[in-house]
Amino acid sequence: MKFKILLFASLLTLSACKDKKTEIVDYKTQELDVTTSIYPESIAKVFEAHGGIDRWKQMKTLSFTMPKAEGNEITTTDLKSRKAVIDMPHHQLGFDGQEVWLKKKDTTTYKGNPRFYYNLMFYFYAMPFVLSDDGIIYTDVEPLVVEGTSYPGIKISYESGVGESPEDEYILYYDQDSNTMAWLGYTVTYFTKEKSKEFHYIKYANWQEQNGLLLPETLEWYTVENNLPISKRNEVIFTDVQLSSDALEEAVYKKPEGAEVMK
Repeated sequence: MKFKILLFASLLTLSACKDKKTEIVDYKTQELDVTTSIYPESIAKVFEAHGGIDRWKQMKTLSFTMPKAEGNEITTTDLKSRKAVIDMPHHQLGFDGQEVWLKKKDTTTYKGNPRFYYNLMFYFYAMPFVLSDDGIIYTDVEPLVVEGTSYPGIKISYESGVGESPEDEYILYYDQDSNTMAWLGYTVTYFTKEKSKEFHYIKYANWQEQNGLLLPETLEWYTVENNLPISKRNEVIFTDVQLSSDALEEAVYKKPEGAEVMK
């Protein structure tokens, strides 16, 4: 009798399972917020204080203007491919995804290294979000103390073969109350191809909101003594910032007629 009761209960359960429709979730159509889980807590909270890495990854185009004495310098970058074009009073400089190119607008000689410069200001400007790129190694380091204020630090280094200068090192220092970025320490190894112990410092003094994300309004370079920032040396102001989830046409970054490929 006990066996018959158990069998009857089992049949009822199976019947109920057949009647109940099985819900199949197509995760390809779902937006899952999992991006930040792959980053260490220290850098993840800095990303979050600036609007969130997930929102940044939705953006596809960034443009900004740097007013200069000789005229405006306008930089436009594709955030996915890192193709870029910089429009200057006397030159146009760009990267089409394969080659760096330079076009003269007149007879003025370009002063500088095009391959070094084409993404330099973009990289400084797009902090802290460019520090989410692939191939980065994060290490918590001793804080930076400036005028009695302590800023926790995160050292950024790169796996071998990543980028033009994998020997470069950065240290992001952030405000421990707001978690927003406060300072950037960086080395330059492009020309020597060797690791450097000499750090330069940029103060991220002011922020402006663009499409829900905090991006710099000014960058202040500092003089350095004993590998510490001492006094403000100069500043760069950024205007006409445009951050969009729309990508521009490929032709924007294509090497124009008359441009020279930079080796």
